[in-house]
Amino acid sequence: MGLTVAVVALALTDRGMDLLQISLLFGVYSVTTMTMELPFGGLADNIGRKPVFLAAVVASLISLALFLSTSDFHVLALSFAFIGFGRALRSGTLDAWFVETFKAAAPNVDVQPALARAQWANAMGLAVGAVLGGLLPDVFGPAAEALGVSIYDVSYAASFAVMIGVFAYTLFVIIEKPRPLNAQALKQGFTTVPLVIKDAGLLALRRPELSVLLAALALFLMATNPVEVIWPTHAKPMLEDGTANTIIGVLTATYFFSIAFGAWLSPRISRIFKRRHAKTLAASFTCLAGIQIALALQGSIVGFVTVFILYSVVLGISETPASSILHRCVEDRQRSTMLSLRSLMQQLGGALGLILAGAIADVYSTPVAWIVGAVFLFIAVILSLVLVKQLTVESR
Repeated sequence: MGLTVAVVALALTDRGMDLLQISLLFGVYSVTTMTMELPFGGLADNIGRKPVFLAAVVASLISLALFLSTSDFHVLALSFAFIGFGRALRSGTLDAWFVETFKAAAPNVDVQPALARAQWANAMGLAVGAVLGGLLPDVFGPAAEALGVSIYDVSYAASFAVMIGVFAYTLFVIIEKPRPLNAQALKQGFTTVPLVIKDAGLLALRRPELSVLLAALALFLMATNPVEVIWPTHAKPMLEDGTANTIIGVLTATYFFSIAFGAWLSPRISRIFKRRHAKTLAASFTCLAGIQIALALQGSIVGFVTVFILYSVVLGISETPASSILHRCVEDRQRSTMLSLRSLMQQLGGALGLILAGAIADVYSTPVAWIVGAVFLFIAVILSLVLVKQLTVESR
């Protein structure tokens, strides 16, 4: 996936899309993922992890083929819908297969170190892919232009080739005992969605601290998602043409590593606040709001990169406190339901934030859109402080 993540916004700009259209396309992705993730959540449990993952790879291949074939907004929207469809299918497939296969092979061995290696491999794949995805247009761009296609199509074509390799590898190397095809599994997945949302909503209403946390996380995504999507289009004009895409790729890889570093720092930051996670969350949201405004005001690439790396680290720090609060407030029997609602709220917040930021950036500028987004972070800070009070009262 890393081969395209570094250049997707640039590729869309090269196809004539403005910032509002780019935001709408990512909104299509978010809404598709949001609406499909719940119905497909149990599909892999019913018919098997491998066939569902293979279907997700096919959806990704269709998405890439559509993207390479067009500059039309509506066809690109269909491409982004297939990305979201593939994401919804892929969720909880081979990672579940990995844990089950590991436990079957080594029932008395702790799986955590193996999961850590898998997460490291995932991060390295994204990082290496991001660097290559940025490098390829700079190296093979002239040849692509000679063929009459976009320089960014090189990265998308490379991703298509790698995805075919992933399909073949999964087909022949991943071993899973076939399960009987349950024709009712997909139908049941869709029919139970309203019940899942209802149960999660009632749980959130019964636990006000959960409602406050979910609202804060939705606002957090409304503010930060536009930065994560649009930043390459803002940074590229600060760079020299010959190496701009390569630097964007390296910076994308640095973004992933910085988030991982922030996640590593998070427990240490939490100790400073005496493991009062709501206070840690409020502090990280406050820092993010200030850094997002500072990022919007940068006019040089050196300043932008420095602030962007700091921003990414704080993004990583903010993830663990929110998860800790959520898991503290729910019981095991409610956990999956609440995680589904959290995903739903965050996808919704991210989609709304992108559409709003795209409209503002199209009329004014990207920095103005980011500064407006910081207002949502300040509101999230207020909600986090309310959460501090609620959790303090509850613990007495």
